Parts: sequence; structure tokens; C-alpha cells
Amino acid sequence: MKIGYFADGPWSHNAIDQISKSDNFEIAFIVPRYDTQDPILMNWSKKLNVDFLPIKDLNTEDSISLLSSYNADIFVSMSFNQIIKTPLLKIAKYGFINCHAGKLPFYRGCNVLNWVLINGEEEFGVTVHYMDEGIDTGDIILQETYEITDEDDYSTLLSRAAINCAHLLFKALVEISMSKAKRRKQSSIDKIGSYCRRRVVGDEFINWNQTSRQIFNFVRAITKPGPYAQSRINNKIIYIQRISICQNINQDLQNPGTILIQNSNFLVATN
Repeated sequence: MKIGYFADGPWSHNAIDQISKSDNFEIAFIVPRYDTQDPILMNWSKKLNVDFLPIKDLNTEDSISLLSSYNADIFVSMSFNQIIKTPLLKIAKYGFINCHAGKLPFYRGCNVLNWVLINGEEEFGVTVHYMDEGIDTGDIILQETYEITDEDDYSTLLSRAAINCAHLLFKALVEISMSKAKRRKQSSIDKIGSYCRRRVVGDEFINWNQTSRQIFNFVRAITKPGPYAQSRINNKIIYIQRISICQNINQDLQNPGTILIQNSNFLVATN
């Protein structure tokens, strides 16, 4: 089965490595994100002897004509960032599929792994789905969920998602190639679903009026490789990489945001 690969970043590297080892699949071309043009994917194109196609707008007539000429059986999106319109979605025999690090339909959109931690979820999902003109709204092919513990943070979820997304994508490709793939409409799970908005500069500051658990989740949700949680002391910004929840440490910590230095540790009062 010939695959047109639209991709960027570590998740796509794991997936193409797995796909390239199978005799059942052939990468027809690689389209990177136009703004980054992933050099590792460029190296993969050389290794596999396939075209590397930085395309600014996939939905133009020229782009559609070019991509059609490769006669790919299926198109795959891994961390790609362009909205795909219907003419391009219909080119490949088996459609256009995407791997999303979110439990659809509840975690559509951006920065999903940050939001599952901020929201205090006990699990996160990975979903392989067919693409349509909506954002993460297409029929589900496969979905798996994974436990979140207090030892997890943004970096651990990223690492786990990158591995699991590659595995689940490969499994979906196998099922599609054998005509065994099933389609599940997202509306059969929830008729509305929900979207995560993109996190922007200014979202990093801690609200000390939140509960200890909420602040704990917030800090670990945007730690490395995120921007780190931030606060201010005497008009200076401090960056907080990791915190722990402590119960009934000191009676002097009555008001949220009160700071006590004890044994080289900073203790901060929360609700």
C-alpha cells in the first residue's frame, strides 16, 4: 500500500521508522510542514529515495494535481498543520487519516496533553481517525487510552504519546490494508464533543487562589519542554519546574500565596 506522508516532529519520526520496516507499505512522498521543513524527515526522504515536497498551500489546483500524480493509496497526517479541503481528502483510494493525541470527541484541538493534565484527568487518549473538513471530527478507526499518574508531567505524556501514536497508526494502516478497519462516528460517543484552545503567552502564571491539586496539575502540565509555570516575587518573574503537595506543614501559612522558606524549600500556602 502506497502512503502519502504529511508530517512533522518526533511523532512522525517514530511512525515512519515503523512503516518503513514493513514490506506491506511504501512511502510515496513526504510533505513536511512548510514553516519548519523537518530536517529529519528530509533525511528520511533521501533514505527512502522519495520526493520531499514542501508545499505552502495543499488545497490549490496545482498542489492537488501534483499529489494526485503519485497514485498513493492513502494519505497520512502526523502532526501536520494545514486544514485539508474536500478535493484533497478524496484523492487517495482509502482516504486521509490522522493520528491525534487526544481522546476524541472530548479532546479535539490544540495543546491537548497540556489540557488533560490541567484538567486533572486520570487518563489520556490516542485516536486514529479519518479526516474531514472539520478539526478532529472525522470517523474514528482506533482509539486507546493510557493511565495518568502523579508521576507524569508534560514531558512524560509527550514521550508516551509519541510511541503509542506510532504503534496505533501502524495498526490502523494494517487493518485498512486488509479491509478490516471499522468506522465509528464521533457523534455516537457524544453529539457535541469539546475543543481545547491553543495556549498562548500569558497563560503560564499561577493562580494561587486555586486548590493545591489544581496548582500541582498546572505546574506539571507546562513543565519542560513547555514554558514552565510562572509567578512574581517583588516584581521579578520566577519559573517553577516542579512542586509537591504538602499537608498541614506550618500554621504560619494561612493566606494563599504566603511564602515560607524552610530547610532550603519554598513552602507556599494554597487553598
